[in-house]
Amino acid sequence: MELLHRVIGPLSTNVYVLGDAPGREAIAIDTAIPSLAWIGDELAARGWTLKLIVSTHGHWDHTGDNAALAEHTGADIAVHPLDAHRLVDPKPLYAPFPIPPCVPAVELAEGSVIRFGSITLDVIHTPGHTEGSVCLLSNDEGLLFSGDTLFANGWGRVDLPGGSADQMVESLARLAGHPDGLRVLPGHGQMTTIGRERPWLDLVASERRLFA
Repeated sequence: MELLHRVIGPLSTNVYVLGDAPGREAIAIDTAIPSLAWIGDELAARGWTLKLIVSTHGHWDHTGDNAALAEHTGADIAVHPLDAHRLVDPKPLYAPFPIPPCVPAVELAEGSVIRFGSITLDVIHTPGHTEGSVCLLSNDEGLLFSGDTLFANGWGRVDLPGGSADQMVESLARLAGHPDGLRVLPGHGQMTTIGRERPWLDLVASERRLFA
């Protein structure tokens, strides 16, 4: 897997492009505004075809360029069904510009698998930040794309519409079950590992509550 990354937009969203170089297929994760030009240039430079535009959840800072990128590449948009309404009828809080609506064609349900080229990513439903938040796990690469569920030194907000502290506890406890060496690439901030976050993850899992 070839991994491309750029921090984009007013909320410093981590936008990822993952490519299978031999198969010349790729996906994009959390396409914040303005990521269209960067992604388009990277795809063209490598001769890759974008197969899927993946939203780890439906907040505007992760979905803003979905519609433009889908129009530019013909790729389908994927999101968990519980967050699909946020893409179809966006109601962005505090966005400094309009967020175009888009229509997802692929459901990222628990246990489903994203495939591009010879690469697979397992979908893990991790509600808490929103009802339909997901993480994407690459067992082969030892990578977890955690969206706004798990960050370095913390977790995503639970006080926005669709958020739930109880669901976040359960999602974090579930992620704590992964091995220490699993690298975590979040929706914002720096990369981390499960091991680095282990002390507080285990505390949340054992006490069944958030500490903040």
